[in-house]
Amino acid sequence: MGRVGGMSHRSNNSRTEKLPAYVVILAGGRGTRFWPRSRLRSPKQLLNIIGDSTMLQQTAERLSPLFAPNQLFVVTNEEQAAQVRSQLPRVPRAQIISEPIGRNTAAAIGLAAIHLQHVQRDARGAAHRDALMAVLPADQYIARAAKYRSLVSAALQVASSAGQMVVLGIPPTRADTGFGYIECTRNAKRRNAGKIATAAQIFLVRRFKEKPPLAVARRYVATGRYFWNAGMFFWRASTFLENLRRFLPKTFAALEELSVTIGTPRYSRTLAVIYPRLENISVDYAILEPATHLPGEPTVQMVPAEIGWSDIGSWEAVYELLARASHGEREMSGAGNSANVVAGPHYTLDANGNFLWSPRKFVATVGVDNLIVVETEDALLICPRERAQDVGKIVKWLEAQKRRDLL
Repeated sequence: MGRVGGMSHRSNNSRTEKLPAYVVILAGGRGTRFWPRSRLRSPKQLLNIIGDSTMLQQTAERLSPLFAPNQLFVVTNEEQAAQVRSQLPRVPRAQIISEPIGRNTAAAIGLAAIHLQHVQRDARGAAHRDALMAVLPADQYIARAAKYRSLVSAALQVASSAGQMVVLGIPPTRADTGFGYIECTRNAKRRNAGKIATAAQIFLVRRFKEKPPLAVARRYVATGRYFWNAGMFFWRASTFLENLRRFLPKTFAALEELSVTIGTPRYSRTLAVIYPRLENISVDYAILEPATHLPGEPTVQMVPAEIGWSDIGSWEAVYELLARASHGEREMSGAGNSANVVAGPHYTLDANGNFLWSPRKFVATVGVDNLIVVETEDALLICPRERAQDVGKIVKWLEAQKRRDLL
């Protein structure tokens, strides 16, 4: 599969122009549910949670058949920027963008969009500032990488039409209360038939729903019309910024002010003043959700993505992935004793279903089941696997206690 050099779109005077395509990787999260390994300067996406390389490196490598390093932007924060640069040395330094303070995904994507337009202006002149954007998280696991890349290409093709916004939707495998949901029309639609050659199914999005209670999640899954929202978005930079102007005008105006300072000595000072004033809201609810209510032709679409996806949201999710990969579905389905997943020297006796991460110390377990044990140089986590989602509460307690040495 060749790299995405650009996608054709037809302009107002009927000339066909190729828009270059870029990836924006969002890598600014803290990963608090992966404490004690995940810390402020080395969060989940910068760790080798699954495999030998870090999750950020795996994300970039997964996309490398489609995008060259100079087609990647990374949005991170000041504490993590040096690590990001070290892990992705081939990405241009100016395309690793630091937020001075977290302001959620709408602001982060807007910041990336104005930097992308600046790069385009320098490369092609003021008349050629537009480009396609694939906005992707840095910390997800995808088993079917080739299928994923084909869907990324298809989504970019749809997004090459002005005004169109596309999201990948994960077909739900269970009623899960930890994900947001995308409700789609019942029947697949072929947008721009005859103009865009893509074999992917495309659905019109009806609305986005926040994380639901279990009973509601079960109803969603039963209808067949709901998909998990994995936070993977595609649009033209101009489309995103126009919607930002429409739905978050103050944020748009502030970023417009910031954009003229990019590449000048004034940029850092202006960023530090402007960025904390931006609205703190996710792109789903700031832009995509209200866009589904606009009159006229629908502009928000979804491509179903059955790609072996996991958000790897907790140590429990890591256990499930590694146990399934190492021991097969039988041991994960309740047939016999559950597998232990262990990193480091160990001995287990009458112990089942445990996740033991201690690469330096010998770990012996006797008669314990379904535990998570994670050891670092200065901390030790022990909890039942079913309580893995509560690990983030430890970080909140440490923050309250001002234990920065453990954060």
